[in-house]
Amino acid sequence: MSHETPHLKPAQDAKGLAASPQLPNTVKNYLIDIDGTVTEDVPNEEPERMVTCAPFPDALETLNRWFDEGHIITFFTSRTEEHRGVTEEWLTRHGFKYHGLLMNKPRGGNYHWVDNHIVRATRYEGRFTDLVREQKTVEVFKS
Repeated sequence: MSHETPHLKPAQDAKGLAASPQLPNTVKNYLIDIDGTVTEDVPNEEPERMVTCAPFPDALETLNRWFDEGHIITFFTSRTEEHRGVTEEWLTRHGFKYHGLLMNKPRGGNYHWVDNHIVRATRYEGRFTDLVREQKTVEVFKS
């Protein structure tokens, strides 16, 4: 279920040159893992379970609400390209609304994302709920 992303606003860098376009401040761009986050943790080595696993109800409800609110939902999974078909079919069968599906996320966790855009990381710990703001210690580049 791929949908067009909301309108991107043009952006410029400090020198006035064109930069990557930006989403409106009211739109969040969610990258959501699949295995262990919206369903049971199914390893690539057991693809038959990808067909039969059930979604976590709170994940389905929350992600579809975020989609309906106008946010961008992209699934970002360690499943390989050979699992794309079964993954897309599973998402559709269970009624997930989403804009995109990125395969081949590195396996093993302990991700350290470096980007020139604002990045917020949220670790899934068993329930999808509304997000709340908390202050945590983060690693940053030395000034």
